[in-house]
Amino acid sequence: LDPARRHDLGALSLEYLTRSKRAIEGLIGTGKNQRTMAEVPVDAASRYACEDADLTLQLRRVLEPRLDEHGLRLLFDRVEMPLLPVLAEMELAGMAIDVPFLEKMSQQFENDLGQLMGEVYRIAGTEFNINSTKQLGEVLFERLKLPHGRKTKTGYSTDVRVLEELAVEHELPQKLLDYRHLSKLKSTYVDALPRLINPQTGRVHTSFNQTGTETGRLSSNNPNLQNIPIRTDVGREIRKAFIPGAPSHVLVSADYSQVELRLLAHLSGDEQLQAAFRTDADIHTRTAALVFNIPEGMVPADLRRQAKVVNFGIIYGMGPYGLAQALKISHEDARRFIERYFAQYPGVHAYIEHLKQEAREQGYVTTLLGRRRYIPEITSSNFQRREFAERAAINMPVQGTQADLIKVAMVRIHDELRRRGLSAKLILQVHDELVFDAPSTEAAEVSEMVKTQMERAFEPDIHLSVPIKAEVGVGKDWLEAH
Repeated sequence: LDPARRHDLGALSLEYLTRSKRAIEGLIGTGKNQRTMAEVPVDAASRYACEDADLTLQLRRVLEPRLDEHGLRLLFDRVEMPLLPVLAEMELAGMAIDVPFLEKMSQQFENDLGQLMGEVYRIAGTEFNINSTKQLGEVLFERLKLPHGRKTKTGYSTDVRVLEELAVEHELPQKLLDYRHLSKLKSTYVDALPRLINPQTGRVHTSFNQTGTETGRLSSNNPNLQNIPIRTDVGREIRKAFIPGAPSHVLVSADYSQVELRLLAHLSGDEQLQAAFRTDADIHTRTAALVFNIPEGMVPADLRRQAKVVNFGIIYGMGPYGLAQALKISHEDARRFIERYFAQYPGVHAYIEHLKQEAREQGYVTTLLGRRRYIPEITSSNFQRREFAERAAINMPVQGTQADLIKVAMVRIHDELRRRGLSAKLILQVHDELVFDAPSTEAAEVSEMVKTQMERAFEPDIHLSVPIKAEVGVGKDWLEAH
């Protein structure tokens, strides 16, 4: 009903029932004196537990009728509730990890970090604490005299954005970005994953959050497996550590191909965009050809890359400033690029303007299945807040519909695996991708079935005007399968 709000029982009870829920701290205490629930007297624990159950039932009576009032019953009954047992089984199944591989990678990363640190000191002409913002600021802006923003009481800003801008002017900021990226991968995944292996199962078990995002996307934590970078070589290497749970098994990876652009083509009704997907054209080459007025067969790689950035950027409400930064071109060139894009895809432009107007008038936007995202700041007098809200209004129907699509596919695949008596298991979802642990003997059948279910997930309830495509791979580790 309202994905942006706090979903905890206490806050909901206070708002809808005007009842304050007993705080757990009253039972177990806080800080050094905190005790476990096992130490709480049964009478007190039972009153606390019964109040939780009672408030939940009362809230259900208040909130459930609102699902019908807001047209959300289908989403609740056909998507979110059937997904619960699917996610539970995924969490229980977990993922097998190649620990010796990660130990070797950790040592390699340690060596690489030492080498990067040496290069940083050489370029800077002095040794300093790389992890100290204060010392780094002094090296960049006082010693090397690089341009800086406003100095605050705590020193200069040296965040990623600042370093990326400075990397154009000097080699040191790029070395620092490389160091930070590698250091984060090492601490967050390479060193952390082996420690998260459950001793009873020998696997890592992530937790999926069904209500953690405003677009309907799933999120995961402990560990967050949806944030492993796929665009960098070192990020991709980490995927090699995820392996099947048995020697006779393989991993099957299936992911949607350009699904958000395909959904944009359907939602916007743009004829050019729809024609490109119906004829299976390379959408980035087609966009470059249209925008720059050159034959598709003569589009150079750099123009295709620029068109790709614009194609995906449009979905996220990217304006001239964002495009100029992404492509490292002038603001004026970026503005002209976007103007030419909309001239070639007028349906997309009209759709985006309609979404912003709709959000202003009704305060929310929806997905194809009726999932809502409320956007109150769309009428804010603050320009930055209003601009962020407009980007959210543009992105939500596309990204939210993609989230609905893959959730429906997960439910259907889960049911089909059971119906066929297959022992393959769905073990991970990362945005557009599903990963399965399957016996080698089932790999071909699972691959074909998964591809079909993903591509036809909305049928027969919703007929999309462009084909949805999924690509499937099989391998002895996640990277090979992907």
